[in-house]
Amino acid sequence: QVQLQESGPGLMKPSQTLSLTCTVSGASITTEFYYWSWIRQPPGKGLEWMGAVYRGYTYYSPSLKSRTSISWGTSNNQFSLQLSSVTPEDTAVYYCVKIATMNAPGDHWGQGTQVTVSS
Repeated sequence: QVQLQESGPGLMKPSQTLSLTCTVSGASITTEFYYWSWIRQPPGKGLEWMGAVYRGYTYYSPSLKSRTSISWGTSNNQFSLQLSSVTPEDTAVYYCVKIATMNAPGDHWGQGTQVTVSS
């Protein structure tokens, strides 16, 4: 059974860099070829795909590409998200998600972690 779990800080100040980690169990992110993705949902808004890592290659939303970096750890079955220069508009629930093919819905989701950006 595939499980994903996000971890990271809940409260950030503007201009800081957000770092989140997703720990995956039940599947290998390096040998099972899925889009290991980050998706967020701001309060009162829809889901926003941020980016993914697939077979070591990274893909980013054009609107967030300049501030986003996704990496993966081969030894600990984790992948991470960094979002720089955060503002209150980055306040959201952040999810790590396993997606089988690009543009498909996620088939396994973490429980989500709330990130609030406030001065």
